[in-house]
Amino acid sequence: MTVSLTRMRAREGLVSEPDVSHAARVPPDDAFRDELAEAAREMQDDDSPKEAMERAVQIATKIIPGCHAAGICVVHRGERIDTHAASDDLVRRIDALQHELSEGPCLDALRKDHTVVSDDLATDARWPSWGPQVVDQVGLSSSVSYRLYSTDKDLGALNLYGTEASAFTSEDIADGLALAAHVAVALAAAQEVEHLEHAMRGRTVIGQATGILMERFDLAPERAFSVLSRMSQQKNVKLRAIADEIVTTRKLPTT
Repeated sequence: MTVSLTRMRAREGLVSEPDVSHAARVPPDDAFRDELAEAAREMQDDDSPKEAMERAVQIATKIIPGCHAAGICVVHRGERIDTHAASDDLVRRIDALQHELSEGPCLDALRKDHTVVSDDLATDARWPSWGPQVVDQVGLSSSVSYRLYSTDKDLGALNLYGTEASAFTSEDIADGLALAAHVAVALAAAQEVEHLEHAMRGRTVIGQATGILMERFDLAPERAFSVLSRMSQQKNVKLRAIADEIVTTRKLPTT
């Protein structure tokens, strides 16, 4: 049987046994894809958009080498910025400053370009007020922002920040874009589930209220639902709100 010289020397204690673990054998790109796939599965398992966003920013700081802090901000109609998820409080301060000064990479990612990169926030001419303040006050020097989604009312972006200038390589930026795509899909799925659950809860409450009217007034199902609808129209209140009141109080709403 033939044994390699390296393996023989390892047995003799002259050199270390070659590392044949999965991490050592898989090229960096494949390793990243493995991490990204696992991250995508974790985000898909989250029960709400908020959970998916919070997990996403933690994943970003874990698998993007240059990323020291990450956040997801949403710009609402009227330019109000809300931080929906942040790896730490530094990101919330950054977003608040963008809102205050009405400039910054998150806003540009939402208003103009899908991906916005800055190698040096201190000297970036696009944000003459915001950039230097972030460097001085927070200690972050570079950033990458990716647009995640847009609706009629809201725009969302994933923002990555590094502590050094030029913290993000071209590979980091490409990896961040891949992560952003998975985050967008996970958010869409979580939002769809949330909407479906909300609709199901609404139908359940309406069904319960209909049952109460059927029992209380000896009405057929169609007639009981018609009574609910008429009360909703007369009071100019959504049908679910009327149903909630009936289920909670066990009484008809007062006129």
